[in-house]
Amino acid sequence: MSRHKKIAFFVAPFLALGGYILSDMYMEYKANEKRVFELVPEGHCDIIHEKCVLKSGDFKINVYDKNGITSINSTFPLDEVVIFLVDSAKEIQSYPMGMKDSPYYWHRETPLRSRIAEKGQKQKLRVIATIKGGKYISEFYSQTVK
Repeated sequence: MSRHKKIAFFVAPFLALGGYILSDMYMEYKANEKRVFELVPEGHCDIIHEKCVLKSGDFKINVYDKNGITSINSTFPLDEVVIFLVDSAKEIQSYPMGMKDSPYYWHRETPLRSRIAEKGQKQKLRVIATIKGGKYISEFYSQTVK
């Protein structure tokens, strides 16, 4: 075996390991880049009766309210969630949500139930959910049906 082949066999594992580490670092960098995605309601949203699902590709979040506690659960773990209530005068109230049991479940006490408790009442909402560098945003209406 020639001297060049010996050196090549000796250096090749280090080059392979270095390439693997650098490609992993690049993929992590790309995953943390700032990106914005739109969440779209799947049909009619009725938060009071737990029928409001927002979707973007494979990512889904469910928004509902039980006894004045507005909750969000998602298909992927979230880093942060903020829900905004927008009134008719375009005044915005923000409610940063707290993690419940895991990064999949978030909740916060809000006045949402009192605003749309009666049949036919409508409320404009905005949601911003953060996963690593990506922000999932939505602006939608919830209308109580029953």
